[in-house]
Amino acid sequence: MNENDIFKALADPTRRMIFDRLAGGSRNASALREGMTISQSAMSQHLAVLREAGLVSEERQGRFVHYEVSPAGIAAIAGWLGKYRAYWPARVNALKALLKDMDQ
Repeated sequence: MNENDIFKALADPTRRMIFDRLAGGSRNASALREGMTISQSAMSQHLAVLREAGLVSEERQGRFVHYEVSPAGIAAIAGWLGKYRAYWPARVNALKALLKDMDQ
């Protein structure tokens, strides 16, 4: 799994909606489709993309496959965001200081 695969998978609004629904807990594909106007095969394709990107894992329980958010995928996103979380506060503080100096 790499950052490009993760962000490519999440670029699609339907996959983001599926990912958001899975953040609420494990669900099977039929439960994920409730209220959505996509076919079962389209849902399977979206879940495959999320799974291949490392964002979703699956577990077979009887004749159903349950999907859930993968902690490794979340960790990869958090790690990527962490680089920028450390960068921006210093930049914003520098901009505030510059604007304050310009006002005086």
